[in-house]
This record gives sequence, structure tokens and C-alpha cells, in this order.
Amino acid sequence: MSGTSAALTPPADAVAPVRHPDAPAPGELLGPHYEQCFGCGGEQPHGLHLEARAGEGVRITAEFTVRPAHQGAPGLAHGGVLATALDETLGSLNWLLRTIAVTGRLETDFRRPVPVGTVLHLEAEVTAVAGRKIYSTATGRIGGPEGPVAVRAEALFIEVKVDHFIDNGRPEEIRAAMNDPDQARRARAFEVNP
Repeated sequence: MSGTSAALTPPADAVAPVRHPDAPAPGELLGPHYEQCFGCGGEQPHGLHLEARAGEGVRITAEFTVRPAHQGAPGLAHGGVLATALDETLGSLNWLLRTIAVTGRLETDFRRPVPVGTVLHLEAEVTAVAGRKIYSTATGRIGGPEGPVAVRAEALFIEVKVDHFIDNGRPEEIRAAMNDPDQARRARAFEVNP
């Protein structure tokens, strides 16, 4: 990253991240945390439909295909969509920590254009933890997992309690999620939020 801000530099007392013993196994598809999520939800017609898999340690790999609805300039992905893909991938890391956390800061570098029809291959990892702060990085490549870097990001996530969503979310969606008869889906809606 070029010009990373001081807010994304872990403090001297930060510790190495530790994968939670109940984290999904390496290679396991994580699935959406909430079906209406623009990043990973299956019920969003123009969403990214990003698919993330648990990696080794505290790493995630993910993919999404840039569709015509994701354009900024003709035939190219919108930069905000690419930033969303990075944010979603970085947020998925919290499954491995089994921590409820939200994005506090995200800095993105755009290295090359990403054409419509491209599969963006993403990889992210947690680099440090300091109290409620979780530091992480992500890279998006085109042409395969070893292809040229198109986008990179560094992020700071902040651990929160489930009340963060209940107190701040639109009441209709909160009620619908809390009244979902599927207990696992109800819990996932509030477990991790990128």
C-alpha cells in the first residue's frame, strides 16, 4: 500500500491473531452471513454474490465475477464495487476469529482496471489484534489467484456487540431477521458484519 495512514498501523502492544477453535475448517465455503447483504447475500439481484472460503491460519480467499450491473466506466468495474469486494472479504475474516466486528477504516489502492466479465480473486488476512481493534489486509487479482494485482486494501475492524445492529438497523429488517424461524440463519445475520 502506498501512503498507509497511522490509523492502520497496529500499536506496539498488538498481538498476533489467533484462529478460534470453532472457526470454519480451511477450504470450507462460508456462505452469506445475511441473504440481503449486498456483498455476499444471494437475495440481492445486483449484489456481488461474493463467495469466501476459510483459509489456513487467519486467512480467507474469495471470488466474485464483475457483471454489467457493476460497471463504472463502460466495460469496467466501478471502483466502489471493487472496494466493496475488498471490504466484504476483509469482513469475512471475522468468521475465523468468531468476533462480531464492523469496518472502522478501509484504505484502497487501485492498481489496474478490472473489466466486466472478470473473476476477481481475493485473499485477505488478519495481521494483528489490539483490544477491540482488528488489523487486516487484502489483495484482489485478475486472471487467477497468482495473476496481476488489481486492487489492494488495508483495514481496521472494530469489535462490537450485537446491540450495535439492533440499536442502529432499520426496525423492519431487524424484526424480520430476529423472527426468522431458522435459528442458524437468525444467528448468522448478526454474527459478522463487514
